[in-house]
Amino acid sequence: MNKVAYLKSLINLFRKNSSTYTELERLINYTFSDYAYLCRAFTHRSVSPDPKYNYERLEFLGDTVIDLIISDELMREFPEGDEGILTKKRSALVQRSFLASMGSILKLLDHFNVEPTVNLQNEKVADKQLANLYESLIGAMFLDGGMKPTKKLVLSTIWANRAEAWKKVNYKGQLIEYCHAKNMDNPKFLITDVSGPDHQKMFEVHVKIGDDVFPSGMGMEKKSAEQSAAEHALESFLS
Repeated sequence: MNKVAYLKSLINLFRKNSSTYTELERLINYTFSDYAYLCRAFTHRSVSPDPKYNYERLEFLGDTVIDLIISDELMREFPEGDEGILTKKRSALVQRSFLASMGSILKLLDHFNVEPTVNLQNEKVADKQLANLYESLIGAMFLDGGMKPTKKLVLSTIWANRAEAWKKVNYKGQLIEYCHAKNMDNPKFLITDVSGPDHQKMFEVHVKIGDDVFPSGMGMEKKSAEQSAAEHALESFLS
């Protein structure tokens, strides 16, 4: 898509979504000065493959801004916390599933400019796009209004719901994301022992990443044992 065609589509999109953008601005308590940022934040690559005109660069920026804001707040809330503790708590707040829930609260899919080939009826696809849209919205706000309004939104969404995120920490998901980010092998969860009577079994699970085997996790269910083992593996990396 060339620049002229993109600008025409941008104008049409703004006219179509002007009322819904007003509702979004009410939800985020911020009014954009340059709606080009907002339109780009909600444009999928299926509509505009050029990264200058879709949400991908804003998503990249938003990810960085969120990390900075959350890291700063964690430093303040846990003045005695070491790097490992702070990293684990931040990971819980920036994991994709939690960002998707923030995007859902703000009803971001209502404004999404995307081709029907992207199946938003699929829950995994929808959640992925919600997380992407939340990050791109943060990036757009940062460019349009700077850190002050952007920080307010992050604090009123992610930070305000931090207790919920920390209660639902998905250590297995965090470990998989960590391995992907570090270009490591995918973790394998191996049941190494099952003990106890049928009505009260105890599972022991080890995590193996490449040739490395990490301390085991225990649980009354396989899933809880996997979560425990994943937590131990993360602690090994972050300590």
